[in-house]
Amino acid sequence: MREINGAELEFAIFCIESVAEELGIPGDAVYQIMAEDTDILDEYIIPYCDALHTQSREYIVRELLEVLRGRGVKI
Repeated sequence: MREINGAELEFAIFCIESVAEELGIPGDAVYQIMAEDTDILDEYIIPYCDALHTQSREYIVRELLEVLRGRGVKI
């Protein structure tokens, strides 16, 4: 895995916290799902950061929830 820059880290945190808020669960639980249980953080959020960050918060949350479901995560 390549080293991520500050903007990517900030966006990843935004994504994790936004999904956590939507689901009503702690951010560390969402991090566990996105970084350790699946590869969504490293294989989706970081690589597509430039495109995703141009979208609304609502779009990003919907998109990430769809990706989670597609990876078999029960939400």
